[in-house]
Amino acid sequence: MWRRRFTSLPLFFSHLQQVRRVDELKICQAFCTETVKPPVEGESNSGRHSPFVAFVLGGPGSGKGTQCLKIAETFGFDHIGAGDLLRKEMHSDSENGAMIQKLMKEGSIAPSEVTVKLIKKAIESAENRKFLIDGFPRSEENRVAYERIIGAEPNFVLFFDCPEEVMVKRVLNRNEGRVDDNEHTVKERLKVYKAITLPVANHYAKKGKLYKVDGTGTQEEIFERVRPIFASLRVLL
Repeated sequence: MWRRRFTSLPLFFSHLQQVRRVDELKICQAFCTETVKPPVEGESNSGRHSPFVAFVLGGPGSGKGTQCLKIAETFGFDHIGAGDLLRKEMHSDSENGAMIQKLMKEGSIAPSEVTVKLIKKAIESAENRKFLIDGFPRSEENRVAYERIIGAEPNFVLFFDCPEEVMVKRVLNRNEGRVDDNEHTVKERLKVYKAITLPVANHYAKKGKLYKVDGTGTQEEIFERVRPIFASLRVLL
């Protein structure tokens, strides 16, 4: 079971529940004024630090994937995409791979437990101890499975808030050749996102762990809103 490394984090994130947008100075002060205590003996496995995990949520076209790449490159986080893990496992010779392939052919989704165990394996096998989990959990079922199997909540949740019309336009302009990238199907995907993923964001907002970022504007403008959050994390990581 993973335990948090920093006893100061819960107090810090209680501030975030009350603040929608905080400038870099205020964020730095929020981190720096807390007392950072060393981990208690036994908090890490094999002498390794407990992982620092951030969920990254947002609708299709919100820009979360692009921002994850920028965060990973700038601040040294490992970027884990649940979909990428499932596709990789699907092409393996494992029992799970065959099951995932069968489900995808049927238009079904992999069980939450399978996805979480793949995430757990990716984290445990990495040298890095800082992780962005992109687009997961997608549902309350995912969230409950993650917290049960991992034995811990994420350290915080980054949520890209973006108007529906902006997300639709971005998806349609991506030109990735996906058969479901038309206006009707994109709007249907957004309905599903609102119905099953937004409750996850609301859950973490109530716990003071959600940080909402304005997802409008250029990639660079959005990253300038994200940068202060992760720059301040360097005080703790």
